[in-house]
Amino acid sequence: QVQLVESGGGSVQTGGSLTLSCRASGRTYTGYCLGWFRQVPGKEREGVAVIYTGGSSAKYSDSVKDRFTLSQDYGKSTLYLQMNSLRPEDTAMYYCVADRGYSGSFCYLDSPGDYNYWGLGTQVTVSS
Repeated sequence: QVQLVESGGGSVQTGGSLTLSCRASGRTYTGYCLGWFRQVPGKEREGVAVIYTGGSSAKYSDSVKDRFTLSQDYGKSTLYLQMNSLRPEDTAMYYCVADRGYSGSFCYLDSPGDYNYWGLGTQVTVSS
């Protein structure tokens, strides 16, 4: 089992920044697709960003590309999502997700069903 604990959500104004953290435990950190999905009530979950913890370039959705950045701290088994230039449409519950991976080529953002492990979520609210 993999446990994922998110932190760092909050409320900011348009143009502001937040950094979300996801601490993973229960298994060795490397060898997973690890990333973030988000969800607004009444809408489907949307993939935001993902990275292969064994080493690869991150993938981002078009809606956050050039504004959000993933980084990792292997010593702390923690994934960070730096969110800049936030917009009201970024308001959502953000979930850390993970599943066993083999390379960055096989880490996708298309389907929430690709990920077996989910955190409880952290709320991000961006006001205009």
